[in-house]
Amino acid sequence: MAALTPSEEAQLQQTIEMFRVITQSQPLDYQSLEILKEAYMKLGMQKDVVDTSKRIAEAYVQLGQLSSAIMEYETILQRFPDDPDVRKALTEIENKTNSFAGRGTEPSPPPNALATEPGKGRPGSLAAKVGAEQDDGKAAMQRLFVDSKLVNAQDFGRLWFTPGAEPPMQVNDPFLQVMADKGVLGMDKSLKLVIERARIGYLPLDKYEIDNDLGKSFPRAVCLKWCILPFDRMSKSVLVATANPFNKQAAAELQAATPSRLLWYMTSPPDLVKAIKKIFR
Repeated sequence: MAALTPSEEAQLQQTIEMFRVITQSQPLDYQSLEILKEAYMKLGMQKDVVDTSKRIAEAYVQLGQLSSAIMEYETILQRFPDDPDVRKALTEIENKTNSFAGRGTEPSPPPNALATEPGKGRPGSLAAKVGAEQDDGKAAMQRLFVDSKLVNAQDFGRLWFTPGAEPPMQVNDPFLQVMADKGVLGMDKSLKLVIERARIGYLPLDKYEIDNDLGKSFPRAVCLKWCILPFDRMSKSVLVATANPFNKQAAAELQAATPSRLLWYMTSPPDLVKAIKKIFR
């Protein structure tokens, strides 16, 4: 493996610091744990790699993905065949699997609202068809804020903005930002509610060293229209910041622009708008 430059090491240390915080608050977020594991691996922090791999496997068990948990544990055994924690965990999974016998397939985890597979957003694909339905998250947001009586239906209809077909000249403010600016609902309250309901990791974008070149490599119109930003790359995955984790249209359009897997993170709307404006001047 090629030696890392001081800049690359600093970036990896920042990634570790950031994703330690994310995974502490969201221990079942195996996507973030995978990023943390890869950063440790690149820095040669083998004990942390193994510990994080165990956390990933434990998250899979909690989410009911037993086959994925077994695969993760087996990767550890390839290097440490006598690890007692792994041996014990595999025995417990075997017992649990036997208890599931005859009950059908193992349960699936709650999906990330914007999760798509690489290439699935390309024309003619299922994701492209989803995009054609223009599911920009309005229905989900309405259920979240109007049905809970935090926002009345009139205010919601007045403040929600649906972009047109024309490429935008500037970034469209996220709905949470518009509500806060109009004094309808405070940012902290709406942000907390969306994160909890969408089960998505939160990342403080203002403290992250954004990869500007990566952001510029994605379609400007898509990023401005939906207020989303690809901000970093880890291996074959691209990390994307959003303020609307229910926007399947945005996910489909951005996925169509890359063969990479997209990993979505919620962030502060003002910080997101500021970052997008800086990159797409």
